[in-house]
Amino acid sequence: MTEPVLVDQSFFLRDDVVAIARELIGKIILVDDQKTFKAGIIAETEAYAGETDRASHAYGGRRTNRTETLYLSGGHVYVYLCYGIHHLLNIVTNQAGIPHAVLIRGIVPVGKEHLPSYFATRFAKWEGLANGPGKLSSKLGITLKHNGMMLNENMIQIYNSILKTSQEVVSSTRVGVDYAGEDAKLPYRFYLKHYKPTKW
Repeated sequence: MTEPVLVDQSFFLRDDVVAIARELIGKIILVDDQKTFKAGIIAETEAYAGETDRASHAYGGRRTNRTETLYLSGGHVYVYLCYGIHHLLNIVTNQAGIPHAVLIRGIVPVGKEHLPSYFATRFAKWEGLANGPGKLSSKLGITLKHNGMMLNENMIQIYNSILKTSQEVVSSTRVGVDYAGEDAKLPYRFYLKHYKPTKW
């Protein structure tokens, strides 16, 4: 099996957050804190188009202590606490000052037998589908301590796809953003064809 390579930062600096959300499907995300190593295939994402997107935390140019991370350059990690319970993992995209981001909503955990040797030699076995952003973060150990980190320089890394997913990606409207009016109907959600997404 071909060894994957890290996604270059230029991938996240592009100005099309919707394309980035789609193209993240099938890539490998891993979290390595030197004690445990967990990896999975990204199976579900949602795009958030910043200041013009009513579903975005940065809609209308909103800047708070929480949203400042969204204004960093593409490739930074934006983690926030939802309902005071769930940590949600987002990847900032575009140039600094443009608060676009992609929510990673679900992954498919994979075992040693499905991973290239680089991962397999370090993999800590874990079970269960992480479908839903809260479940995903719990499985990967994502917390607010990861907020503001740069991908591929710290604990969180994303590698290029080991799957051919171009014909296997479904698009739909986003989940749980009815407050966004017409923007709630935008087809900014993507997931693998045979993956079972949650309803929230």
